[in-house]
Amino acid sequence: MKWSEICIHTTNEAIEPVSNILHEAGASGVVIEDPRDMIKEETGLGEMYELNPEDYPKEGVYVKAYLQMNSFLGETVDAIKQSVSSLSLYNIDIGKNDVTLSEIHEEDWATAWKKYYKPVKISEKITIIPTWEEYTPVSSDEIIIEMDPGMAFGTGTHPTTVLSIQALEQYLNKGDVVLDVGSGSGILSVASVLLGASHVYAFDLDDVAVNSTNNNAVLNEVQNKVTSQKNDLLNGIEVKPDLIVSNILAEIIVQFVDDAYRLLEKEGYFITSGIISGKKQLVTERLMEAGFEIVETNKMEDWISIIAKK
Repeated sequence: MKWSEICIHTTNEAIEPVSNILHEAGASGVVIEDPRDMIKEETGLGEMYELNPEDYPKEGVYVKAYLQMNSFLGETVDAIKQSVSSLSLYNIDIGKNDVTLSEIHEEDWATAWKKYYKPVKISEKITIIPTWEEYTPVSSDEIIIEMDPGMAFGTGTHPTTVLSIQALEQYLNKGDVVLDVGSGSGILSVASVLLGASHVYAFDLDDVAVNSTNNNAVLNEVQNKVTSQKNDLLNGIEVKPDLIVSNILAEIIVQFVDDAYRLLEKEGYFITSGIISGKKQLVTERLMEAGFEIVETNKMEDWISIIAKK
């Protein structure tokens, strides 16, 4: 199927009304290309992303959308141009208001997102790289995790994942048995093995997640130490782990705190992440009620990770 990409060179002020006009014209989503996004974010662990300056305007922003190429396309584009131009009547600065069209094939979309996914060093030892990127380790003790997230899961660089892996690096001991509750892509399971876990049991309710965990375990050659299965949290599980890690919503974490305490070996750790700042107290109080000692609380952006000890 052929599509037409419409690109409107406008201002930050006009992003929302222009986006609304594109939605009303039939676009299912918009892309904002703002040169301010090119500022490289230093986290102490390196740059979190890199972007190509050639894709961005020197001033203002590009607002892009995709419209199906059909016999009405010309009329649709004319209506969009007229609506955007009329914004100036409401004292909205529309800037250059340059509108361009280009043809794009649907199959190009399947891989277009990959150009934004680069190797990222997320902890002292661990660097995550996409399978299609070449990467040379910068130190002999660097741990490389290859990921092929597909379109179902993230790239492993979200703050909640970074917080989880940093905690694993600090609290996981060689030979530990680990439970990964809500495994998603399996990145925490893979990281646990590469950090020295003897075995990881990964649980998720989603069949896609179970398959993704298995696939990424094979990709990183740790499949013999990762058992991925469909399961509702820790219901029916009797494995006695040294460490439990869970990067899911606070409201779900509190549902299996008692099971986590029951299963953990004495002095075992429960690493929780995926907690928004406003839910910190909810999780903290629930952990303490179950008998856990709060060892450490870490924050990245608006996300919290809590490490508890039995």
